Amino acid sequence: MPSHLDDSVAPAAATGPQGAADPAVLAVDQPDRALALPRAVLWDLDGTLIDSEPYWMAAEYELVRSRGGSWTHDDALSLVGNPLGSSALILQAHGVDLSVEEIITFLITRVAAQVAGAVPWQPGAAEALAWLRANDVPCALVTMSYRSLADSFVARAPAGTFAAVVAGDEVTHGKPHPEPYLRAAELLGVPIEECLVVEDSPAGVGSALACGAVAVGVEVMVPLPVSSRLSRLSSLHDFTPDLVDRVVRGEVIDLLPAQA
Repeated sequence: MPSHLDDSVAPAAATGPQGAADPAVLAVDQPDRALALPRAVLWDLDGTLIDSEPYWMAAEYELVRSRGGSWTHDDALSLVGNPLGSSALILQAHGVDLSVEEIITFLITRVAAQVAGAVPWQPGAAEALAWLRANDVPCALVTMSYRSLADSFVARAPAGTFAAVVAGDEVTHGKPHPEPYLRAAELLGVPIEECLVVEDSPAGVGSALACGAVAVGVEVMVPLPVSSRLSRLSSLHDFTPDLVDRVVRGEVIDLLPAQA
């Protein structure tokens, strides 16, 4: 990505073939200079766009306890962002005597029932998606949830919000492997280096960093790693046009409080 530009210098408008304006640089409420935008934004779902992690945790707790096992809050936190298949194996190790597919079906059914009503948007999520849609930045949904649950969410999001979906049952390797985000970029026809990924879990951040995208982490339930390539936010309310402009230009921004 290009290096960060000094705010005091207004860059010349970028042009493409035949002098056409580069679609990756658009003027949006920035009268003094062009605003740099990513070619695409690739979004995680659970915990990032919607506040659904408590639903997954409740389903895990119910399942393990019903089989006579023990399940703690820390156990649940350890599964945040993980592929459902690997999560099912961990649940089996905690006493759940069901097949992997039976466990996954139970979890998805419970979570789907919880989110069947109003979409439990994370603060700032709907506004961020609307801003990107208004500026013609395509978005993809990249989730370790299965396609049935992802499609249910997409159907209730505003029309045109997502141009592509990659679900956990459609990839060989789940997060933190780079495959899910590489697949999403391929579906959109955009080089991964020109995509911005938004995540909330260490596994998701690992996938974003491994694939070579511009990575932004929103710390919601679990601590995110510190990386020279990862911008960290405390909420999607921080996902402002100015912040997007700065990270696209190559700056890494950490808005989380310093650790004591």
